[in-house]
Amino acid sequence: MLTPIWSPPVISLTPISYPLGYSRRVRYEEGYRFVFVAVVAGIVIGLVLGALGGGGSILAVPVLVYLLHQSAHASTTESLVVVGTTALVATLSHHRRGNVRWGQGLLFGILGAVGTWAGGLLSQQIRPRLLLQLFAGLLVVVAVMMWRKTVARRARAASRPAETSWTPRRALKVLLTATAVGLLVGFFGVGGGFAVVPALVLALDTPMTVAVGTSLLVIAVNSATALLGRLGSGAALDWGVVIPFTVAAALASLAGGQLAARLPQRILARSFAVILVLVAGYMLVRSAG
Repeated sequence: MLTPIWSPPVISLTPISYPLGYSRRVRYEEGYRFVFVAVVAGIVIGLVLGALGGGGSILAVPVLVYLLHQSAHASTTESLVVVGTTALVATLSHHRRGNVRWGQGLLFGILGAVGTWAGGLLSQQIRPRLLLQLFAGLLVVVAVMMWRKTVARRARAASRPAETSWTPRRALKVLLTATAVGLLVGFFGVGGGFAVVPALVLALDTPMTVAVGTSLLVIAVNSATALLGRLGSGAALDWGVVIPFTVAAALASLAGGQLAARLPQRILARSFAVILVLVAGYMLVRSAG
């Protein structure tokens, strides 16, 4: 686990001890650097989350660990604040364009509550290094899913007949899918949008454009559920890091919604998939050292 030698004063709400001779000016310069990193990372994540309806939030944990020097377990908790708030703001933006089905999104999020609770408890039992290695593996899986989705999206939309009636089989499919997504959210502290979008298409026969908007609502609900579970178990948050990160990501998600209307989804998704693979490789190298 990577642990910082000190924490900058402007991003902490508790007294901090610094090495002897470490000047106040240097401390504040370090603090401003951390805030700058949090804001830039928030902008990138918000843009991707708003444009793709998922995926961008998965970078929150690596940023918190390797650039903002948070512990692995703290990062998976703090990312839930960033992800949940950003997803909620982006949901409102997509709602204005008529791409959010509130009933389906709330149903999917509520059904996944058990999974988020179980995932949060399980995450606390995993060694930090193993948690980061598992997260790197998740990045690779998500990258492959995003790459393949750009190939299969049109064919699936054109060939699949819509299933409109509720049958026991369909209800079971929705329950299992929502629980599995919730488990990922609770365990890794991610929004799960990469799984929610295809899940909505497959389980609820939601059109792709609507699935992107509705997935943001599911992400917000799942993140809130997972966060409440972790806070109830005594998890602490570094609000000096979380607040600038969250504000930047939330505002950028609004621009991401506009970006989605102007750039081809195929280019956005594949470019982001490549970034995820590179980040996964970096995490594996660092966690193995």
